[in-house]
Amino acid sequence: MMENLNLNILGNIAVHTSFIFLLGLYLITNLQWYSYKIERVLFKHAKWWWHILYFAIPIIIAYFWQEYFWLFLLFIYMPSLLIWYKKLDKKLVFTPRVNRFFFMLISLSLIQDYLIYHGFNNSDKTLQFSYMLPIILSMFGSFLMEKIVYLSYYLKAEKKLKSFENIKVIAVTGSYGKTSIKNFLAETLSLKYRVYATPRSVNTVEGIVRDINENLQSHIEIYIVEAGAREQGDILKIAKLTKPHFSIIGKIGLQHIEYFKTIDKIRDTKMELIHSVNLLKAYIHKSVDLENYNFDKFQNKLERFGENIYNVESNLNGTKFFINNNEFFTPLLGAFQSENLEVVYKIANEFGFSVDEVQRRFKHLKQIEHRLQKIETGEKIILDDGYNGNIDGMLDAFKIVKSYDGRKVLVTPGLVESNEELNKQIALESDKIFDLIIITGSLNREIFRKYLTNINKSHVFLHDKNLLKQLLSEQTKRGDLILFANDAPNFI
Repeated sequence: MMENLNLNILGNIAVHTSFIFLLGLYLITNLQWYSYKIERVLFKHAKWWWHILYFAIPIIIAYFWQEYFWLFLLFIYMPSLLIWYKKLDKKLVFTPRVNRFFFMLISLSLIQDYLIYHGFNNSDKTLQFSYMLPIILSMFGSFLMEKIVYLSYYLKAEKKLKSFENIKVIAVTGSYGKTSIKNFLAETLSLKYRVYATPRSVNTVEGIVRDINENLQSHIEIYIVEAGAREQGDILKIAKLTKPHFSIIGKIGLQHIEYFKTIDKIRDTKMELIHSVNLLKAYIHKSVDLENYNFDKFQNKLERFGENIYNVESNLNGTKFFINNNEFFTPLLGAFQSENLEVVYKIANEFGFSVDEVQRRFKHLKQIEHRLQKIETGEKIILDDGYNGNIDGMLDAFKIVKSYDGRKVLVTPGLVESNEELNKQIALESDKIFDLIIITGSLNREIFRKYLTNINKSHVFLHDKNLLKQLLSEQTKRGDLILFANDAPNFI
């Protein structure tokens, strides 16, 4: 009797702990996608019904069908959640933060089970588990622990950067184009200096703190930092930490309008980058409205860019443009790159580069992966613009594609973190140019259904992006040009 009771208790604990782990897997995966902001997971998620299907309903079933819940867990919930996870193209990255979360979650679940069962002895009473308590406590504990860990890392990074007395810091922000500018600067300035730039799209203060602590070396002469934001104050934190000598505020647009609500708030947030105690000069794109700004303390430190570019020509072979009667050519695709390269040219001048040196360097700039990157397979031409999610960049890519004589194919989810009007513009323009249009994801599906009206063109609405490879194999042919414009993950 006692042996059977113990086995029953162990079975209940195993079911309970497994269920808690799976709920935690779903929750932390979503949190990681949305920068660990619970409000964004709850109110900004493109597929909110996932929360009902994989979180809310299983918990309700667990409370009201306890005796046979193990059947539901083993044969329905666990397989369905694992299939969901397997299909994700952006899976959970097991960072130290995630590992700490799971350690707390499993520990709290087991502690709760012990406290509930302690003293039950020969009772055959069915256990009323709490499923949310370990999750809530783990989230709260994880939040506090990350704050403590972050503060210690921040102070360490601040001290380390301050110890590099001769380093020059260049910080780059903007609604879009900042990663490109960062990479072009690093390529150009590295001809004469030891340069290090934040990797990939690391652009939050937390990511920069980690980058300084783990990767920045004392021999570096120029540190280039990309600064991104989801709310006001984010870029000011980066400016206070890195204290840039040169700040670049790139093009301002409606990217991330859902977070900032107005274009003025986007501008104000990006302009936080000039508030550096070490500022020597700030380069500000012509799209930034400075009419209501008081710049008394920044006298002679502000300079515009994007205004002196002319005779821009861009096609599948590259981009040619002029600055101050000097001709430049780059293998980079897209007319918009000329404005990004103007500010690179200006900063290169600050660091002693001649016009001739910059011209030579621009001719050998590398295409940035997933940013209008040209790939020739021998049978088809692919333009990989997967990391470009802004209206200007997409329309510029369309212009390049338009010049191609062969069949044109577009693969896109539309614009993410934007509005209906801009997606309407994308739909109408793509309907004129492309022979085959494949819309991935559900976010903008109905907008494209409404405005893709050309009966002579093929339109495909793909629900599962995992089927894209097969679809392209079936519906494209030799000589086609395929543009991947903005590669949104499955959860969008």
